[in-house]
Amino acid sequence: MQGTTWVQRGLMRGRGHRAGRAARKRRQKREGVVQSVSLGHQLQYVRLMKFLRQRGFTSTLLQPALFTETGRGLQALQSIKPGQLIISLPESCLLTTSTVLDSYLGPYITSWKPRLSPLLALCVFLVCERHLGEAADWFPYVAALPAAYTCPAYFAGDVVALLPSGLRRRASEQRGAVREIHSSNQEFFRSLQPILSQPAGQVMTYEALRWAWCSVNTRSVFMSHPPNDSLSGPDVYALAPFLDLLNHRPDVQVKASFNGVTRCYEIRSVSGTLRYQQAFINYGSHDNQRLMLEYGFVAPGNPDRVVYVDADLLCDVLRGDEGLDQKIKFLKQNKFLHDLTVTSDGPSWRLTTALRLLALPQTLYHLWKAVLLGQVPCEEREEWSVQTAKTLCQRLLQDAHAALDKLLLRCEQPVREQLHVVKSLRQEERCILGSCLEALEGPARHDNTPT
Repeated sequence: MQGTTWVQRGLMRGRGHRAGRAARKRRQKREGVVQSVSLGHQLQYVRLMKFLRQRGFTSTLLQPALFTETGRGLQALQSIKPGQLIISLPESCLLTTSTVLDSYLGPYITSWKPRLSPLLALCVFLVCERHLGEAADWFPYVAALPAAYTCPAYFAGDVVALLPSGLRRRASEQRGAVREIHSSNQEFFRSLQPILSQPAGQVMTYEALRWAWCSVNTRSVFMSHPPNDSLSGPDVYALAPFLDLLNHRPDVQVKASFNGVTRCYEIRSVSGTLRYQQAFINYGSHDNQRLMLEYGFVAPGNPDRVVYVDADLLCDVLRGDEGLDQKIKFLKQNKFLHDLTVTSDGPSWRLTTALRLLALPQTLYHLWKAVLLGQVPCEEREEWSVQTAKTLCQRLLQDAHAALDKLLLRCEQPVREQLHVVKSLRQEERCILGSCLEALEGPARHDNTPT
């Protein structure tokens, strides 16, 4: 997500000011100004804030707003100083497994065998609360959640096909995991019939569970809870209303944790935020594929951005090498066949090392381990590694271009947001690969030590 430089608060003043507003908007567009529109007056946010205030939350620093670059987020109503506390959300406002077990779902979950995971307990609670509508205790929060998400679990099959091959596999695994959770818990879902006003099969659908799963996966904060005999597995989730409207920006630093003294989940700014700018947090050092998979967005200019090189592509590019199978097996045994990437500056150390080993003939098998430990081959084999890296980049670039060409032909409304995030990813990849090829064309950056 690109940073906010300034927020224009234009007020509607009547017909006589139309030309002025139009000129102002054109000037703002030229200057890269990010505009925002307050969402605080909308019913869902009025209800949400009332709900949170009743539970002890007070917020005067931030308000929900719609930003041109990121969609909805939180806007600073006054300048935030470095080190200042920007959100302090009381424990009573956090939706955790304790919330679920203390609710009408508690008896059903505690008596069920095998025990449910904390994630599933939260998902079932969200689905049930949405089903109950305005009668639900947590309705103001559930009503403010997105109706759909742009992580791959939501993607249509033909949209998944436009993803890079490695991400396509991980997306398929994600979708399969959600389907497995749904199909393997049908008996438990049916046991909830007494609290449902419709047949359980019509309420606890795959689509409903997918929505709840994405809500927890994309919006929860880390919060460790004591082990509970009624649940199975680590319990580290907490849904944090209002706080979860904060968007991610890679260059922002914040301190976030649950304060055991104040019993609040607190966000403290490290660098500060100017008045009327969007306040951000940092989800961690994630590349864009991880951000898309886990959160459903891509961060332009992400300093952690990379392009992955799959083993399948390596094998295809080097399929004429008679000793390839043995080399691939050796790399796999030494855990060197995953996380092979290129950046704007060139191939990663792992990819460079793998290519140096692949450059060696079988007759130099005794040197393979030394290469993995950092030894550089002779100039001729080093040049082979560089040329192979170029070929890999060119192949990946062709794939990115082909996907972008297909995306140009797609604009249908039901999947428009999905297509937009895939397009952003592919454009970032194109940028990285172009820069990497330029770097590979430059002078050698390593001293070559013959082997």
